[in-house]
Amino acid sequence: MKPLLPLFIMVDACGWEIIRDDPFGREFAPTRRRLESVFGYSSTCVPSILSGRWPVEHRNWCYFVYDPAHSPFRSLRWMRWLPTAVTSRRIFRRWLTRFVKVQLGFRGYFDLYNIPFRYIHLFDFTEKKSPLQPGGMNRGPNIFDFLVENQIPYFVSEPSRSEEQNRDELIAAIDAERVDFAFLYWAGLDGLLHQVGNRSPEIPARLRVYEQWIGQILAAARNHYAEVRLFVFSDHGMANCDELLDLKARIDALPLRMAKDYAVVYDSTLARFWFFNDRARQLVTAELGRVPQGRIVPDAELREMHALFEDGYFGELIFLVQEGVLIVPSHMGERPIRAMHGYHPHDPHSYASLLTNLPDLPADVTAIPHIHRLMTRHALAAKPAGVNADAQ
Repeated sequence: MKPLLPLFIMVDACGWEIIRDDPFGREFAPTRRRLESVFGYSSTCVPSILSGRWPVEHRNWCYFVYDPAHSPFRSLRWMRWLPTAVTSRRIFRRWLTRFVKVQLGFRGYFDLYNIPFRYIHLFDFTEKKSPLQPGGMNRGPNIFDFLVENQIPYFVSEPSRSEEQNRDELIAAIDAERVDFAFLYWAGLDGLLHQVGNRSPEIPARLRVYEQWIGQILAAARNHYAEVRLFVFSDHGMANCDELLDLKARIDALPLRMAKDYAVVYDSTLARFWFFNDRARQLVTAELGRVPQGRIVPDAELREMHALFEDGYFGELIFLVQEGVLIVPSHMGERPIRAMHGYHPHDPHSYASLLTNLPDLPADVTAIPHIHRLMTRHALAAKPAGVNADAQ
């Protein structure tokens, strides 16, 4: 029997408002805390957890950026001549995404989403590496670099596998006593919440399933490890989308031309602009000021959220909608979805959750980047005896 297994299980979108009044995990992880998330989507939150740093430090923020000089998508521009009825279909985009990912050798999460082929050659995709692997950050190390450096054998989920497959792979690794640290990532709740919203009875039903799976993992771990330190956490929550905003139509109505006067990426809750002349900046800024469902985020506020990129790489102007508003159509999709995240970190449904079987949590663990402190601390406690201490 091995002495210790730190077990970190991330349940995507299992925010504080989702579990606050739900019995989820109370039996096996009774210590619970609300955590502040970071400004951005999972493309930001997951790297922040894995690195212990904020967006401006690791530079994993939004996926698409205006960067024609480095765009890998020039070969796709001919598809602008295909009928929109074909190119806007999700099944077509998914098939093409898989093909392009292989061709470009991308290792992380990748999706073409709804970027128009007419303009796709203007954009780069920022997650070419996998944050779930050593060396996978855009800037700086992550927890897996730390584990390799300290010679700590570990398990990490493989995104191409199903949740059940990753669960079973972890249990097999535990049964064989091959690991001294585990990071399990379940993304299914996020997708379900997008589809049905946070008040659907399908949500507590899914939480009951996760409880069963965690119980199975714990049972296996207790047969092979004298102590199991369990941490169950999320990256953000999920707000129901009760209002739709066609921001693109308002900007398209201005006497400006996309790619000539400005460039924009319409995310689900953000619009990020780059300007090529002062007139475009003035007209777009004025129009955004007339949109009651959102606001331009001042630089000072972006700095407070550790998301002010001084070089304007992710956008020179950031427009954020209110919680519960969905930008649609957007470059993320043509059709509405029931719920979304990526609002202001202080909006009620943005907060993440952290549950553990330990009797208390350090007072300095208040935001999702701080989970990294827990991972490094407990990983070192589980470090196999006899491994070179100088690696620490």
